[in-house]
Amino acid sequence: MNCRRLTTAAAVLVLMLAAGCESQSSALPPPHEINDTTVSVLDGMSLKDYPGPKAQIEYADGQTDFFCDTLGLFSVYLRPEQDRKVSAMYVQDMGAADWQHPVGHWIDAKRATYVVGAKKLGAMGQTFASFASEADAQQFAKSEGGKLYRFDQITIDMATVDGGVIKDQNM
Repeated sequence: MNCRRLTTAAAVLVLMLAAGCESQSSALPPPHEINDTTVSVLDGMSLKDYPGPKAQIEYADGQTDFFCDTLGLFSVYLRPEQDRKVSAMYVQDMGAADWQHPVGHWIDAKRATYVVGAKKLGAMGQTFASFASEADAQQFAKSEGGKLYRFDQITIDMATVDGGVIKDQNM
């Protein structure tokens, strides 16, 4: 009987250690801070020069792409041809960051609550305001308009970056 208890205890210990290793390996890499040379991968705009929430995608190969607004992150991540392995995605918590000069306050993009359709503009015009707290997002929507969405509710059709321009099909 003692041998069975010892075997069971050893098995439980191995499972606990394996679970601990798994949680460590699944931890997100830390976000990068914006500096004077940080530019958007989409258009080369300096992230420090514009208001509203910024975003970043960290890829498994170690490269990080920055976006001057959250809309850019979604427009890239949701593209059907996007097949690069993503390690982490971050957006800024606008419940904590200054809208006009956001610095730091990075949160996991997949856990954020977004306000889409607000009157308050970001770097490229309309943006998806990102919040760590649903209560902060609700308060923002109450004062600035818009509707709340979770990460997985945002579609590629919502994340268009063409400014709504209708393309001339005759060209």
